[in-house]
Amino acid sequence: MLDRLAHALRTVHPDRPAVLGRGRTGGTRVLIRRGELADLADRYAAALHARGLGPGATLGVAVRPGPRALAVLLAAHRLGLRAAVLDPTAGPDVLAARLALARPDLVLADAAAQAVAGWAGPLARRADLALPRLSALGPVATLGRRLPGCAPRLAVTGGAAPAPRDGGADTDAVIVFTSGTTARPRAVVHTREGLAAGLRTVTDLVDPRPGSTVLGGTFFVLVPALAAGAAVALPARRPRALAGQLARLAPAQTYLTPPALRAALGAGARFHGRVWTGSAPADAALLRRVKQAGADQAWGVYALTELFPAAAVEEAGKSAHTGPGDLVGAPLPGVRTGLTPEGELLLTGPGARHRYLGEEPDPWVRTGDRATLAPDGRIVLAGRLKDMVLRRAENIYPGLYEPALHLPDVELAVLVGVPAAGAPGDERLVALVQPRPGADPRRLRAALRGPLDRMGGARPDAVLFGEVPLAGRSRKPDRAAAAAHCARELSA
Repeated sequence: MLDRLAHALRTVHPDRPAVLGRGRTGGTRVLIRRGELADLADRYAAALHARGLGPGATLGVAVRPGPRALAVLLAAHRLGLRAAVLDPTAGPDVLAARLALARPDLVLADAAAQAVAGWAGPLARRADLALPRLSALGPVATLGRRLPGCAPRLAVTGGAAPAPRDGGADTDAVIVFTSGTTARPRAVVHTREGLAAGLRTVTDLVDPRPGSTVLGGTFFVLVPALAAGAAVALPARRPRALAGQLARLAPAQTYLTPPALRAALGAGARFHGRVWTGSAPADAALLRRVKQAGADQAWGVYALTELFPAAAVEEAGKSAHTGPGDLVGAPLPGVRTGLTPEGELLLTGPGARHRYLGEEPDPWVRTGDRATLAPDGRIVLAGRLKDMVLRRAENIYPGLYEPALHLPDVELAVLVGVPAAGAPGDERLVALVQPRPGADPRRLRAALRGPLDRMGGARPDAVLFGEVPLAGRSRKPDRAAAAAHCARELSA
């Protein structure tokens, strides 16, 4: 599909808008046209080729979603590179560990992602953006506008792009980091074949139409929509602005996370066409509200980093489910399911990840979700088995951040999720810290400021001091009991 997209951008209405954004006065502006996006990808491919990057090399990408990020991924695909997606909000310690695992030959970062010190330090912290010092990253080049303190810009010229390099369907295409610990981060590896299968599944499910407008900002939205000849509008961040954007564009397809949907509805948004939501639980009540606000259909999509997408259900089907658990729908074509003896849901299919970086291939994905399977094969979730907190549609893995809390005056510390009021399936992230006997609470709280700041977008919503509950013969932290304790403390 990436090959088809690259061809379609240049040959199918190249003068039409490809990506739309919000103008300074609140209107809609064209960020890039279809032919311009194809040209930009060619220039990036030529620049990366000139840097000596070829098939099998790893390119780190720390660029905010938008035309530049998409053009970089198209360029990487053309050259046969594998792209390691680096999240600037993960915090410098976690990012340094991830970079040590992926070992990119070059990191492309925009100015915002590099804003960690000097003039941009306060701005970066407010935006939850933080990369390690540039010296820790290895070779770095700035993509787009360069600001003081940033690495040198990627030398982009008008030279001819190299011929496409195809290392085969089973070569690595992308690395996306997920769980693990700071000492042992974990990364999902998708091959070119697996990535193509996932994109085909999205296309068949959504069926974007030429000349229509699609609202959404993820890779799995941009590629199928643009390949079909649709224009993609990047969602506004503020709820009122998003509501105005929906009113102006009347998009045929809209992709928003459940928290974004709730915020938009709270701002009086009206919807059109079909609305899709995922990355966090979306109950039937939320989908009904979306349809009451004008949508023809409202779909919940069950997806994982390891397999996107896996299942989908429309509001009518979800509302008809009266049994226990959360119905997430029937497996999409090609997706197969299984259950472990403990009831953990297993998934596999053409779009499943090939392996975790540094590990052997395994076709079955352990979802970390407890589930049951209806007689007709539909998936009903019954809670999580993973130690994962889901806050505002972002997965936060405690093991990545808990080690930073273990200061000399800390006996034990855990990060747990507490249900967020008024948002089913959403959680608040709470740090429960058990001080060592005799520790001064004031001094300890002050000492924790540094580690908390370095968590970036995973900074806890609250920090509580108290005893961490233990369980079992091994006396491990009892996370369920800790979460219950934190919920009681916060409600009090």
